[in-house]
Order: sequence, then structure tokens, then C-alpha cells
Amino acid sequence: MEKTEIRTIESFGSACTRALGRRFGQAAKPGLVIALSGDLGAGKTVFAKGFAEGLGISAPITSPTFTLLQIYESGRLPLCHMDAYRLEEEEELEAVGGHEYFGAPWVTLVEWPENVAGLLPPETLWIRLERDYGKGPEYRKITLTGEVPDESAGD
Repeated sequence: MEKTEIRTIESFGSACTRALGRRFGQAAKPGLVIALSGDLGAGKTVFAKGFAEGLGISAPITSPTFTLLQIYESGRLPLCHMDAYRLEEEEELEAVGGHEYFGAPWVTLVEWPENVAGLLPPETLWIRLERDYGKGPEYRKITLTGEVPDESAGD
């Protein structure tokens, strides 16, 4: 892994955001935790769909807003996809054992990570997706903070 403080990528549509997720999935190693941050509709689940494809998971990927977490074990690495949107306290994630997916052999995506930030490992890669309607309705500024897996974010 290469250490990166902050890196910004522009996406001009959901296909681009999904392709970025796919590259991250292809480069993922056991224990990777990615915190996906952004407003409703920013593209967090689109990124997650691409990430799962990169792991070789063919199952449909949906946001686990009502189930809190979704487990996929059909890819080259097991994926835990979490959504902390409805959580009011970090203890709620601990109560369902969600914190047990932060580490090998799992790779873990956490949507709405701000709600459980105190439970995330220090090496968590933060990815913030932001809209800028001045650049078009599909435009997203994607900011990466933390350790970026080699080969995932391009040049």
C-alpha cells in the first residue's frame, strides 16, 4: 500500500464511480476498511456495487439501510457492506457484532461512517463523494483520505 494523505478524483457519471469502485475491489487486500461518506444520492452504493464486482461478487448489491449489514462471501475475499445511517450510537453496531468485520479476512465498506467513527480502525480509508451541480448533475468529486490500495486509484 502506498501512503496517501489526500487525493481527489473527478467522476462524471455513475459508470465512472462504479469503475473506480471496481478498481478498488480488484486491489483490495484482507482487512481493508473503507468509510464511504456523502449525502443521500452521492454515489456510495454505486461505488459499493463496483467494489463488489472487483471482488468477483455477482450477487445484487443494495444499500443495507434497513438490515444494517449485508455479507457476501462468493468473491475472492469476503465482503461486509454496512450502512450506519439509522444508528444513533456506536454501541448499536457493537450489539449486532458489526465491529467484528473490521479486519482480515474481511474487506468492509461502511456507508454513513460518521455514525460509527469511533469504532473504525485507524487505518480506515475514507472516501467522500460530493456533488457539484455547477459541473453537471452526474458530477462527483471523490476525495480519498488514508492508505490507498496499490493500483486502485490510477495516476
